[in-house]
Amino acid sequence: MAAELDADVLLAGAAAAVSPIGLEEVPELMSRVDRKYIVTGTTMAALAAELGDRFAVLRIGARRQFRYSSTYFDTPDLLTFHQHRQDRRRRFKVRTRTYLDGGGQWLELKLNGARGSTDKHRIPYDDAPGQTLTPEALDFVRDTLLTELHLIAPETLGPVLSTDYRRVTFIDPSGAARLTCDTGLICRDGQASASARRDLVLLESKSADGRAWVDKVLRGLGAQPVSVSKYCLAVAALRHLPASRWRPVLRRYLVHRPEPEARRLVPRGCRGQAAFPSVSDSTRRTVS
Repeated sequence: MAAELDADVLLAGAAAAVSPIGLEEVPELMSRVDRKYIVTGTTMAALAAELGDRFAVLRIGARRQFRYSSTYFDTPDLLTFHQHRQDRRRRFKVRTRTYLDGGGQWLELKLNGARGSTDKHRIPYDDAPGQTLTPEALDFVRDTLLTELHLIAPETLGPVLSTDYRRVTFIDPSGAARLTCDTGLICRDGQASASARRDLVLLESKSADGRAWVDKVLRGLGAQPVSVSKYCLAVAALRHLPASRWRPVLRRYLVHRPEPEARRLVPRGCRGQAAFPSVSDSTRRTVS
């Protein structure tokens, strides 16, 4: 059997071949339509060859690949997970995200509206533990949900799991689109962990109207969009919950999933309350 292609090595080469863009030059794209793909190294290499002068790669200092760490919050009965699984038109996710290679820590609220668009709202969170929600953070969540989606926030939100991965970001300098390329995903909930295959890349095409040039290229390469969320994949894998709409992605993308028996050792009342390893802080803003 041929050796698996390490996606990190491939992306490092692809990023090195593209002109860089500094963080201060990156246009904001907080309201957008997202399309996700899981592709092989061969497809990623073909896509990288097509980028040409259309895209630049984010560079901060000497780095073009960055480590991300996120903690996701949910209700005790996993309201946000089930809303996503049921494809509710109005739904949200709450997380803290730390940019480990320069970018600080942020509290982020991702909103999905009735038209299929994604809006992200965030506030700096450097002065708070990333595994907790402060009273100010909860006020931010309540006010944003009420204003943007006309939803009443849940009374209880606690840490459920964490994700860590590496990202290369290609950016259309016009501000119309960007492409994030994630590798090395590891999901943990304090009791078990799951990781992504090293030869696959999770792509996310982000554009104002959902009709990005990258999406056309990917279709030409035979790649099809997938409905997937790192958080929801992790919950389904670590807790062995029903996730029929994501089962093909789970089987293809994640490895080292825990056995169901391991979950039965965790008292029901303790699930979702595990503490996660702390992550380092820094102060420079980074791109999402």
